[in-house]
Amino acid sequence: MGLQHGTIGWADVAVPDTAAGATFYGQLFGWEAVAGESDSFPYSMFTLDGRVVAGMGELGVEQIEAGQPPAWSSYVIVDDVDAVFAKAIELGATPIMEPMDVMDAGRMFFIIDPVGAAVGFWQSGAHDGAEVFNVPNAMTWNEIASRDLDRAVSFYSALLGWDADAMDFDGFAYTMLKVGDRSNAGAYDMSGMVPDEVPAHWLTWFVVDDCEASAARVAELGGSVVKRPEASGMGVSAVVSDPFGATFGIIAANQVDGQPPR
Repeated sequence: MGLQHGTIGWADVAVPDTAAGATFYGQLFGWEAVAGESDSFPYSMFTLDGRVVAGMGELGVEQIEAGQPPAWSSYVIVDDVDAVFAKAIELGATPIMEPMDVMDAGRMFFIIDPVGAAVGFWQSGAHDGAEVFNVPNAMTWNEIASRDLDRAVSFYSALLGWDADAMDFDGFAYTMLKVGDRSNAGAYDMSGMVPDEVPAHWLTWFVVDDCEASAARVAELGGSVVKRPEASGMGVSAVVSDPFGATFGIIAANQVDGQPPR
């Protein structure tokens, strides 16, 4: 059975050197990269103990020359890609990639939402999304940082029916976005927190056993620590990037349940 409509259930990274990417993530998370069979669409599945956790695509010369940076992308699982695409455009999104079939794996599209963040949408075929969540070395969370929190929340709520719960963490406003009764994603206003040139973006988070050790390992493997490990009520977290500059979060969470975000 596939993931529930509206669940952020997949993430992948686009890098210019997939062999080096496989080495980095393999040594950091213990992932194995399993290459796909298509020469025209180079793509690998990362597996953890035999279960699919994330994907990796290759940035081609044309994409690099066009200025597309290495990056992690979050994907929302939906029941009908074409209907969601039409509604997203109606709500003010800008298309990057219109709905297309990816062989028998599924159907997808990419947009820039009304606050400027890129996000993908996936309708399952042979590929349903990640097979494990919320355990060490698997995806646990996705969040959108923008300079217009209300507009971001309104867009995704209207598009996907997400419920929004506004919260306050010692003066820091954070919104939990939910599918049914299960937390699915987060949103916050990054105004004044980062340089003006940093655009709105989705950030993918992965669970680790020891955040300090994992951040140090990122640096040893040629990546960078963007935000040093810091303790919070959720655990100890850091923001890091791989050797190509693709940014992601790592967290030694206080509680993990091994269940998908649904």
